[in-house]
Amino acid sequence: MPKDLTNSRIDRQNILNNEIAISEIQIKSGVKGILWNNKVYLTKEMTAAFFEVDIRTISRYIEQNTEELTTNGYEVFRGKKLKEIIDNFGKDINVPTKTTKLGLFDFKSFLNLAMLIAESEKAKILRQMVLDIVIDLINKKTGGGTKYINQRDKDFIFAATQEENYRRQFTDALKNYVEDSKYKYSHFTNMIYVSIFKENANEYKKILDLKAHDKVRDTFYSEILDIIAAYETGLAEEIKKEFENNNNKQLTIQKTESLFRNFEQLALWKPLIKRGRTKMASRDMALREAFHYQLAEYIEPLEKDEYQKFLGATGDELEKLMIENSDILKRLKDRS
Repeated sequence: MPKDLTNSRIDRQNILNNEIAISEIQIKSGVKGILWNNKVYLTKEMTAAFFEVDIRTISRYIEQNTEELTTNGYEVFRGKKLKEIIDNFGKDINVPTKTTKLGLFDFKSFLNLAMLIAESEKAKILRQMVLDIVIDLINKKTGGGTKYINQRDKDFIFAATQEENYRRQFTDALKNYVEDSKYKYSHFTNMIYVSIFKENANEYKKILDLKAHDKVRDTFYSEILDIIAAYETGLAEEIKKEFENNNNKQLTIQKTESLFRNFEQLALWKPLIKRGRTKMASRDMALREAFHYQLAEYIEPLEKDEYQKFLGATGDELEKLMIENSDILKRLKDRS
């Protein structure tokens, strides 16, 4: 679904927090202003001229969106800072020397305004360019697909390797202590997924457009893998205890489901699951353009350091190392 930046603050903030993309947008947009303290600034008059709208339109958008624009760099200069600006750029910005305050957009807040202005054709063109650059950047970083962008996190390898070990404990518990059933492994795995992020494996695969042969867990973020591992090792222990309390008689599927329901209600899961849902829903929306309908209430703009984690130089190096050492990593994973 095409993004309408004029209507979605989360979509706007996701772009504005992506400093890697902002740098490229600034270069390609060719926006001119005054350069002060290594930042480009534009007055309301300069901004109105760029977007080919009346200055009153700019003032109206500032008034209606003060908090958002200020958060992203719009500033009203007064006192010493204003004097420095006028002393250095008074002629360039055509400001009377007796001005007592002056609103200035830095490039980020200027871009924020471009995402808000519905009346300007130039703003519309700039918005489309912004979206194209963001998409191209992510595709470039991920080789054309975001399916495994989660693996650009330095914590992924450890989390995935550890989770495999706990997964084995869980499946062994189901094998040894729960009555035989053709579907018990997939059934209880889906119960874990639904408990943590409200989707079973098939629902998750549809949202990420995964193929039949794609392994779901290879696409999970490290935080999700950690919570799944905690569920698996905890449930394995609970199942074993109940088996022993039941005179070593295998548990029914219904009894195991009851154990699960009690286990997932433990208060300790609440902050971990909330964090996991927020990470999954917010990252997938910003990085994969995948929308988890069941997790809509948890979606937040992605923080700046999240973009650095998945799109920055560290992620580039990690991905390169993983490709170069894929055989070694597979052997380590199989051995764990």
